[in-house]
Amino acid sequence: MYLNKNSLKEENMMNIGIIGFGKMGRIRAQALKSVPGTQLVKVFDVNPIPDAPCAVAATDQEIIDDPEIQAVFICTPNYRIVPLCKAAMRAGKHVFSEKPPAFNAAELETVIAVEKETGMKLMYGFNHRHHGSIIRMKEIIESGELGKVLWMRGRYGKEVDESYFEGWRADPKLAGGGIMLDQGIHMLDLFLHLGGDFDEIHAFVSNLFWKMDGLEDNVFAILRSSQTGICASLHSTMTQWRYLFSLEVFLEKGALVLNGLKTSSGVYGDEDLAIKYNDHDPEHGRFEREEHIIYHSDSSWVNEITLFIDALQNKAKIRLGSSADALQLMCAMDRIYV
Repeated sequence: MYLNKNSLKEENMMNIGIIGFGKMGRIRAQALKSVPGTQLVKVFDVNPIPDAPCAVAATDQEIIDDPEIQAVFICTPNYRIVPLCKAAMRAGKHVFSEKPPAFNAAELETVIAVEKETGMKLMYGFNHRHHGSIIRMKEIIESGELGKVLWMRGRYGKEVDESYFEGWRADPKLAGGGIMLDQGIHMLDLFLHLGGDFDEIHAFVSNLFWKMDGLEDNVFAILRSSQTGICASLHSTMTQWRYLFSLEVFLEKGALVLNGLKTSSGVYGDEDLAIKYNDHDPEHGRFEREEHIIYHSDSSWVNEITLFIDALQNKAKIRLGSSADALQLMCAMDRIYV
């Protein structure tokens, strides 16, 4: 599934433009430096960019219209993602967009219609799939060495202070949702990635502490697949009072327990993946042996862009983060918010 970045073709150089050069735009720009076959040629942001690594466009439309640019990265506030994705594809540009792909599934379907109409590549940045620990978890699950998945549990929480209200994420018209659409969407995406689809979803959405209209501070969701029987529980919160990432997958012959997530901020710590084995008698309820893998560095940003560029160079399908993946996710999100 994952490519060696050295396999990319330097001679098939892709000129990249980035719309939105805040935190995420800068992270993507830094990652592009490590991806052969790419060069960042132009960026745009509503704020001045005194330290820009390349040319600065006067408007986002300048990047979309630039005939020298083959692919556009959309790294803007949520409300701008849908119109910019459509505009870029209609201008003949391939698109890599940050999440969320839209505010709901119906809105995303209008983007997918443009994708099909233009034939452009569209990939969404569900970055957590590309972390080393998640890649290893996926490999173990697909190998069948621990049997079938039985259930999953995910907790994702962060600290929020008064400065939260100064940004666009505190405006429901700009953000589209609260902590679930902002951060919990990643955990839900991992459930779908590791466990398959869920057709039964029940959720409690609350804003008991921050009391923001249209922006939840907690979501408790229970999911079940009637086809496989896999159940999962998810808690997404901004009243955790500390940063926490925990993902547990229990299988017939053991368990995969991940605590921590290596991020650019470092607030979630290293990724500690425990692989627990019940080799002989799983019914006795104890693990026979346990292996720990600690991931001290994060290559997810480079992994992700490498897959995107490979799909462009080789005219291949988007294998992770496709619009189909995004639609499956947003259909599940709709059922949580209903």
